[in-house]
Amino acid sequence: MLTQWTSSPSLSGQPLATDPLLSDPPSVVMPPSQPQRFMQFRYPLPYGAITQESGVRFAVYSHSATAMRVLLYKRATDREPYRIVEFNPANDRWGDIWSIFVPGLKAGQMYHYQADGPFAPEEGHRFNSHARLIDPYARALAGRFQPSPDGLIRPPKCVVVEDTFDWQGDRHLRHPLSESIIYEMHVRGFTRGSSSESKHPGTYLGVIDKIPYLKSLGVTAVELMPIHEFPIFDPFGNKPERKNYWGYDSLAFFSPHRGYMHGNKPGDQVRQFKEMVRALHAAGIEVILDVVFNHTAEGNQEGPTLSFKGLENKVYYMNNPDGTYKNYSGCGNTVNGNHPICREMIFHCLRHWVYNYHIDGFRFDLASILSRSQTGELLPNPPLVEMIAEDPMLADTKIIAEAWDAAGAFQVGSFAKRRWAEWNGHYRDDIRRYWRGEPGRTGPMATRISGSSDLYQSSGRNPYDSINFITSHDGYTLYDLVSYEQKHNQANGEDNRDGDNNNYSANNGVEGPTRRKPIVDLRRRQVKNMMATLLLSHGTPMIVAGDEILRTQRGNNNAYCQDNAISWFDWKLAEKNAEHLRFVQTLIEFRKAQPTVRRDSFLTGSPATNGDLADVSWFSPDGQPMDWQRPTQSFVCVFGTAGLDDPAARPVMLLMHSGADTQDFVLPTAISHLPWRQFIDTAAAMPRDIYPAIDGPKLPTSGKLSLVHHTLMCYVA
Repeated sequence: MLTQWTSSPSLSGQPLATDPLLSDPPSVVMPPSQPQRFMQFRYPLPYGAITQESGVRFAVYSHSATAMRVLLYKRATDREPYRIVEFNPANDRWGDIWSIFVPGLKAGQMYHYQADGPFAPEEGHRFNSHARLIDPYARALAGRFQPSPDGLIRPPKCVVVEDTFDWQGDRHLRHPLSESIIYEMHVRGFTRGSSSESKHPGTYLGVIDKIPYLKSLGVTAVELMPIHEFPIFDPFGNKPERKNYWGYDSLAFFSPHRGYMHGNKPGDQVRQFKEMVRALHAAGIEVILDVVFNHTAEGNQEGPTLSFKGLENKVYYMNNPDGTYKNYSGCGNTVNGNHPICREMIFHCLRHWVYNYHIDGFRFDLASILSRSQTGELLPNPPLVEMIAEDPMLADTKIIAEAWDAAGAFQVGSFAKRRWAEWNGHYRDDIRRYWRGEPGRTGPMATRISGSSDLYQSSGRNPYDSINFITSHDGYTLYDLVSYEQKHNQANGEDNRDGDNNNYSANNGVEGPTRRKPIVDLRRRQVKNMMATLLLSHGTPMIVAGDEILRTQRGNNNAYCQDNAISWFDWKLAEKNAEHLRFVQTLIEFRKAQPTVRRDSFLTGSPATNGDLADVSWFSPDGQPMDWQRPTQSFVCVFGTAGLDDPAARPVMLLMHSGADTQDFVLPTAISHLPWRQFIDTAAAMPRDIYPAIDGPKLPTSGKLSLVHHTLMCYVA
């Protein structure tokens, strides 16, 4: 028989993939003499519901199922299928892959799976022949949970999707990580508030409305909090007591969340999400997804059967011998990521988002779980972690680990040896502790702003593999970090028990809001201190949406359920706090122009042979080389141009003082031969706090400077 790989032409004029795991299955070219009925034969993969010329092929994995069915629906609101298609085990099962072609169907068709098999939790089986199941490879969901007379939960319906889209020539932007500035944001919260004046608030299209703002800010990438499909209502179709606003509760890894689309046409979230990505790329902004491959919405043994439990529970989850679930995620169950079937699914999923959605990178939530074996032990060389790093289709993407989990694993600096960047939790804590005035923090502070070589150099990684952040979605906003010493999570309905108790924060005199000008001024200076530190540190900076305009969550450090003004971006603050927005915009512009503060390799301290300043020099306030054993809250750091061949590179000098009193500095003689101009003085009033043209005051001829308490100064030669 003559066979041939084929694929449909791309609307953009670009070739489509020929990998059967990424695109339509191969056609079989038959001689003219063959009967027409053979033309319906198709390769049993890829998984999911794939449109073909005259119908749809459904393919799903289950080793232990004894029967499989596809339930077909006409509308998202239908309670019962209009047709049930039985798989014939003799003809429609290829090993453990159940695959059937159903003629006459097309894109937009809605469906569930239903599987028969044993219910024996102590053996890892939880089949229920009446349960309606979401396809693990579903590319879109539609509708709500529906209660059923038999007590089982009817989940949202899967939608058959045709992935063709006119990308208009769009491709991945491939910004080097060393030149990236990441902006963590929530799709809904970014434009949901009325102050956004968006035409489509709270949606993918709403993000498009705000692209001019993102461009004016200067960030190079947005990191979207989870957009994989997750429950909007509870499994009984009711509005939950505590809404899952953040979205860390996946239902379908291949599906964009329908709650962020405009309108309610089934499957239209696919088009709208792609339009958002295309528009962001056109503005030079990459898209990174926060992905949650560590647990699902099915919860523990008391949770509903919605998908994986009813297809092959003991493969998809880590089970205990008594039929309960291992819980390294803190959310009831743990995805069995290093089982070959799960590895394959995650691998296919990442390729799906890179190929079909042009996604530029991924941040892996609780990534240490990806390092655990099928029985839960941490592996020295986890297959899944290595597979993601080595996959050729992911070679242009950014892969970022949150290198810890809820069961005590903390792998910052040791998560992987190649390609993986990490959220640097040490950077977050050390910067917070220094600026709130803790004694003895100059050494850790110096290590963090110079790229965290203690964490990444020995493994052959680079400074940019440290994702530097001071705040994230999980915790205080930057303004709350300097306004509260205790969390205030009463609105979450958990008696303030939730959220981290160890925040390294300081209220600077009063807990919460105040009109006392000295306190307000100090808080704003501290925000500038930390923002300047972040954007002048070696490594890759990540900013949380709203920190640039002093957004507050009123002291809530765990706003996972606050789908309201507590979490939403307040666009009025962009005008009210324009001085801070200008400060951050100028810092970002400076960072992008200055390779001196974003080197690709670690600093050595060795002077250049041509007499230029060393790549880094450290000095005490008395102008002498830094004595790291001497207790102090002040130091001078000079990033020189040694080793840089970029003509734009200019020496940068930072003077930092986190003490409570004024500190006098004697300027080092080693820098006196260069003409320095002030760039930043966080203690100065606007507009003298930052000079976009780097044309601030010269260094005093006396060779001395005084910094008031909690101040950062920056000079550029």
